[in-house]
Amino acid sequence: MGRGLLAAAAAAGLSAVIAACGAKAPQASAPSAALASAPVEVREVELTRSAEAVVEAVRQSTVSSQIAGRIVDLRFDVGDFVKKGEVIARIDERAATQALAQSEAQVRAAEATLANARAQYERSRELFAQKFISQAALDKAEADYKTAESQMRAMLAGAGQAATERSFATIVAPYSGVVSARPVQLGEMATPGKPIMTGFDPSSLRVTATVASGEVPAIQAGGKARVEIPALGRWIEARGITIVPSADPRTHSTDVRIDLPEDVKGVFPGVFARAHFVVGRAALPMVPHEAVLHRSELTAVYVIGEDGRPQLRQVRLGTVSDERGIEVLAGLRPGERVALDPIRAGMAAAPAAIASAPD
Repeated sequence: MGRGLLAAAAAAGLSAVIAACGAKAPQASAPSAALASAPVEVREVELTRSAEAVVEAVRQSTVSSQIAGRIVDLRFDVGDFVKKGEVIARIDERAATQALAQSEAQVRAAEATLANARAQYERSRELFAQKFISQAALDKAEADYKTAESQMRAMLAGAGQAATERSFATIVAPYSGVVSARPVQLGEMATPGKPIMTGFDPSSLRVTATVASGEVPAIQAGGKARVEIPALGRWIEARGITIVPSADPRTHSTDVRIDLPEDVKGVFPGVFARAHFVVGRAALPMVPHEAVLHRSELTAVYVIGEDGRPQLRQVRLGTVSDERGIEVLAGLRPGERVALDPIRAGMAAAPAAIASAPD
């Protein structure tokens, strides 16, 4: 009521100023033919229950160093795509190479010792058969042979361990993905357990939402969900739903995981999302999202009248929505047309308001 009186007073004041200047009040201009509009239509939509969610990566890992050494090569940075098996970093391997050479030398020494112990044992067996040595001498030769054999296996294991440690100097990507963090720089010292790079697989993303435990049966019965990414203005069909079989005893809530399709582009872990779980269907009057005007506590649309002119009308909206529109509870009738650009509609309605103001 107050806003209407204020607008009428302002229009009357403007009309008085124009009259004082000897000019005629402007006439209502013809409605703009370029003003796009759409009807309020009743259509069958899915009834949903919404919950705030966040995008997560199914496969996300941090690759760390397994040996100590200086980082001598970094081949990727944040945002780069890495294929599985590609070298992402190298650590100075000189110390590991020397350790491997030492182990290999010990293996060769053990081989010589083993060959000598084997020959000694064979000779002792022949001498024992000819009654030239005692049983104790034969037993000692056999024990020396088995000891040399065991030492040989130990040296081989040590050499294998040294070779494995040297291979840790070359860090490769465990799977194809995008680098999301690189906390080290070229020339820094790497130590066992120090993170080198963090990455995720963009082809395996999911959305995790927290819902009240009482809503789980309805979500299970529906078995379908859609994900809204408000920052991108996108709606994505879920590939599958997994309800985590546990609940928080403090909040009585349950996590629900929603798998996204593999071809989703522009979505990254940590992005805010909104999950819409389908729990039924109903025929409801719907109005396009872009037609709704929000100003402080006012929610309104511009209705195209019979004369083709837009008129501002307050509406009350519901909670059911999709990418095409949102439910209308009050203020509009099916079949009425609303302007799709409220800003342009308001500019088109302004001359009409001035023309209709009292003299």
